[in-house]
Amino acid sequence: MGAAERRYPPASARGARCVLVASGVAGTTAMRSHPIESTQVAVRMVGVGKRYNGHDAVSGLDLEIPAGRVIGVIGPSGAGKTTTIRLITGSLAPTSGTVEVLGGAPGKLKRRARERMGYLPQKFSLYPDLSVLENVDFVASLYGLVFFRRFRRRKAVLQLVDLWSVRGRRASALSGGMQRRLELAAALVHEPDLLILDEPTAGLDPLLRRVVWDEVHRLRERGVTAIVTTQYVTEAEECDLVVLISEGRRIAFGTPDELAAILGRLSPAPTVHVVEGGDHSFKLGRKDPVRQSAIHADIQKHIVTWITAGAK
Repeated sequence: MGAAERRYPPASARGARCVLVASGVAGTTAMRSHPIESTQVAVRMVGVGKRYNGHDAVSGLDLEIPAGRVIGVIGPSGAGKTTTIRLITGSLAPTSGTVEVLGGAPGKLKRRARERMGYLPQKFSLYPDLSVLENVDFVASLYGLVFFRRFRRRKAVLQLVDLWSVRGRRASALSGGMQRRLELAAALVHEPDLLILDEPTAGLDPLLRRVVWDEVHRLRERGVTAIVTTQYVTEAEECDLVVLISEGRRIAFGTPDELAAILGRLSPAPTVHVVEGGDHSFKLGRKDPVRQSAIHADIQKHIVTWITAGAK
């Protein structure tokens, strides 16, 4: 579907008026631009939960990701970001709820549908004994790229991540940051429609972080949907929509400007409604949101304090 057919507001409309509504998940605030329409949804999660040994890694997660947008999944370490990503890729099955990716259950997608997805995992998963070029070439062949296209794409992505000059070096001889860039090249080589990046900028210097985000934005202009997890709060501004996750729960969802308003950085400050044993209304102050005693305990402890500290 071309960009002209999508009816979600462009990134330039991030500051549009929004409606804050109470979510069915306790302690969760959902935010939606008004009005929002979409002709296609890339990922839909309804009431999704994942339980490990009696612990809820993800609980009651509701999320709808429109096609052709950059979605940031932000939260502190251990918040459930990677579990959410693995549920989307189909490498994990949900304990409860439903996950739909590209129109089907991720664990049952056919090969053609899976070829439309690109995934960069959090940990290095390529072959250490193969060279940089061999790794990318191997991944491209798995996705069915014919020789001439494979030849062109492997050079393009390795130049993008600044690894073309070391293409003959074994992956095991690369630094941690260079291995990260190699995995990013492998995720991009087949030009996927849905790109899932689990902390792609971790371990990269600021210049290469900029390169990564510029490429993500370029892909968006081609209609690619990108889901990016990060611990860098400042990277929220690179996204069209942002999901805040803490302890496996969705705390907030909206544009970067809407989330900034929740922190009281915009004026006037919004009123946030939270449902938990009743309907309570809290107004976040502009100067110091951490000190507002009326803020919901979960938001105060797990989101506001963390984001405020990280953004200083």
